Amino acid sequence: MTMRPLCEFPAEAKAAVRFVLCDIDDTVTDHGRLPSSSLAAMERLQAAGITVLPITGRPAGWCDHIARMWPVDGVVGENGAMFFRYDHDARQMHRRYWKTVEQRTADRIKLDRLAREIPAIVPGAAVAADQPYREEDLAIDFAEDVVRLDDGAIARIVAMFEAAGAVAKVSSIHVNGWFGDFDKLSMTRLAMAEFFGRDIDAERDDIVFAGDSPNDAPMFGFFPNAVGVANVCDFAGKLTSEPAWVTLGRGAAGFLELAEVLLEARK
Repeated sequence: MTMRPLCEFPAEAKAAVRFVLCDIDDTVTDHGRLPSSSLAAMERLQAAGITVLPITGRPAGWCDHIARMWPVDGVVGENGAMFFRYDHDARQMHRRYWKTVEQRTADRIKLDRLAREIPAIVPGAAVAADQPYREEDLAIDFAEDVVRLDDGAIARIVAMFEAAGAVAKVSSIHVNGWFGDFDKLSMTRLAMAEFFGRDIDAERDDIVFAGDSPNDAPMFGFFPNAVGVANVCDFAGKLTSEPAWVTLGRGAAGFLELAEVLLEARK
């Protein structure tokens, strides 16, 4: 697929959008920071009747905070390991996990071993700073709090996960590894059905997903109106599926561009 400029997104399709799903790192953030423009864009989308759901590789601990305090309607975390949705009226957090607590405990033993082995074998790699707040996966930092590693080193990290029988996905900052058959798309499918009454296999044209990196590829391939912020082009040739549309702006500027386009179409 050839990515097309967001300006070519048909007006009728933009006006029909009811759900905006979005990656977090380097999609709504810039250089590791969340600008006020992204939160304001989410607020405006919600006010216009659009459901907003971050779909991220970030940890469960962060997802609890995001579900409670961001202007969002829920959040998929750890690349599909869980979905959190906070009911502000009932003051209750709904947590839906892909695996049981017993399965997650068994997985942690294997992941803890990899957390020791990978940094010892791949120079410069480190366990991600947010690892203490994770429940199901292991994040190896190659660009967030360490000097960015080259593609060969990133490939070695992926290979070590896979040799242990784990799934490994590359984001813009981490390699995330886990045991199981879930990913961002599988948990999104489950959450949309259980919490929003939507069968996305039957109806998905009114859903936009925005992302930027290889771990977003399942979402890019599934949603016909997927959007990449401009930095997705940094991964040209490394994506198994590409988004249909691409913004002019990188990161948070691209997300704001998308929000404004959708809001303008609803006027």
